[in-house]
Amino acid sequence: MKSTIQQFLRDEEGVAAIEYALLAGLIAVGIIVAATAVGTDISGIFTRIGTKLNGIAVN
Repeated sequence: MKSTIQQFLRDEEGVAAIEYALLAGLIAVGIIVAATAVGTDISGIFTRIGTKLNGIAVN
């Protein structure tokens, strides 16, 4: 029983999987933050364009 527990504690395969999962999670968070920032910027650009076009159409 003691040798089984020691072997389990020395096994590092699960550690690598957890590290990859954490890395993938951090990358996903980075992509979400970047996409949100870009989306907000693009929304502002289209709002300005729409305002300018609306001003042209009224005159």
